[in-house]
Amino acid sequence: MQKVVIGITGASGAVLGVRTLDAFASAGVETHLVVSKWGQQTLEHETALCLNDLRRRASYLYSPGDMAAAISSGSFRTMGMVIVPCSMHSLAAISLGMGENLVHRAADVVLKERLPLVLVPRETPLNDIHLENMLRLSRMGVRILPPNPAFYNHPESISDVVDHIAARILDQFNVQADFCKPWDGNMRRTN
Repeated sequence: MQKVVIGITGASGAVLGVRTLDAFASAGVETHLVVSKWGQQTLEHETALCLNDLRRRASYLYSPGDMAAAISSGSFRTMGMVIVPCSMHSLAAISLGMGENLVHRAADVVLKERLPLVLVPRETPLNDIHLENMLRLSRMGVRILPPNPAFYNHPESISDVVDHIAARILDQFNVQADFCKPWDGNMRRTN
């Protein structure tokens, strides 16, 4: 079975992390979840969910302080990691190799093993420090995937927008997202 590491940190957009977790699980991927302290607080503030709800949804849930967790070692083989949403604090820590919690350490492991690392930064506007950290990570092969909504698919709800972003994340791992239709090249005619 394929395994993926999912990090949820303290940026707005906890629903993006939850939907991504559910989408990987629905696709038959074993999910290894770690939620930072602020990720948990944001989850509880923005949604009706708590950490126990995610414990039931994830294959495995790790404490952010558990630096001995399986996902902290390169010998634990996965298909890579996504951090969604990714706070600017976590993005900076990963950029500088500062593994102060399990989210950061797991990302460092994925980088050293040269596996896909996808960061979904949820901040606007971006300052020079944010952009420089993203560029540094991009040069290391990290995929920076801002959760920008698409309108070509004519979303009718926030759920449609969230689904599209989750599908784009799964695309980065070559995992089929059956819940979202890809662009087919057909434009609506207005005349």
